[in-house]
Amino acid sequence: MQTEARVGVAVDGGARKLVQPQKNQLGTVSQLLAGGVAGALSKTCTAPLARLTILFQIQGMHSNVATLRKASMRSEASRIIHEEGFRAFWKGNLVTIAHRLPYSSVNFYSYEHYKKLLKMVPGLKSHRDKASSDLCVHFVGGGLAGITAATSTYPLDLVRTRLAAQRNVIYYRGIWHALQTIVKEEGVLGLYKGLGTTLMTVGPSIAISFSVYETLRSFWKSHRSDDSAVVVSLACGSLSGIASSTTTFPLDLVRRRKQLEGACGRARVYNMGLFGVFRQIIRTEGVRGLYRGILPEYYKVVPGVGICFMTYETLKMFLADIGSA
Repeated sequence: MQTEARVGVAVDGGARKLVQPQKNQLGTVSQLLAGGVAGALSKTCTAPLARLTILFQIQGMHSNVATLRKASMRSEASRIIHEEGFRAFWKGNLVTIAHRLPYSSVNFYSYEHYKKLLKMVPGLKSHRDKASSDLCVHFVGGGLAGITAATSTYPLDLVRTRLAAQRNVIYYRGIWHALQTIVKEEGVLGLYKGLGTTLMTVGPSIAISFSVYETLRSFWKSHRSDDSAVVVSLACGSLSGIASSTTTFPLDLVRRRKQLEGACGRARVYNMGLFGVFRQIIRTEGVRGLYRGILPEYYKVVPGVGICFMTYETLKMFLADIGSA
């Protein structure tokens, strides 16, 4: 998280909420399998936009102001095709898929666990306003689950960023080579560069996605109860993903840059804390620099959520038919 946290993560939060398991229909293993496959397919289909987002986010680290002003989605996509080949749009996608299943598993189990613990809190348990109490459980539980999942799978997230950030010169030849090289050159702690910023990003991102999704769905159902559940889920999931991305994007940009500190044998760019990095980006790139790459991030929200949801629903019915056979 997506952020991918992604989420994805970030968009991840909305998609994950759409595929929250229903225990009366599928076993836990089937739920995780369906969710993992749906997430992997969604990530693969939107990988070109995800890579463009990362490339834009890190441009300010080693580019001058004149170069940054010329950057656009069209020019960057054209550069990738002509210099790296069409397949380069999927650089780092394999590690994204490898990261997806353990992340989803940890996120699912920890969310259910945290939700049960929070419901046992005396203040929430006896709260008169049930809607407000449920919102708090979704918000806090979703944030804690995201933090737990992000921490446990963080090395894969860092490797994904470094593989996707490579252009013409290939320094890391794959997942295993990247892990070995990072440990050798930067130590074991090198696998956790930017973790603090990531936790500050993933927790709020998923918490916002969960809470916005639940609030919008409840509001929608109370006013238009006859609308299709699929349409409601897709619309609410997309809007929650956009809200999450907009709110946490500056932090996500900083975490990507932190993950690349010292990568490929280069010298460190930011020898300061989080707020120092923010100040330097604003001073050299302006406030807009904090949102560099948000356009392709927005573009992948609706297709990402739609593909994830529809794939999950299809697999859910398929696995249910197998189970009842």
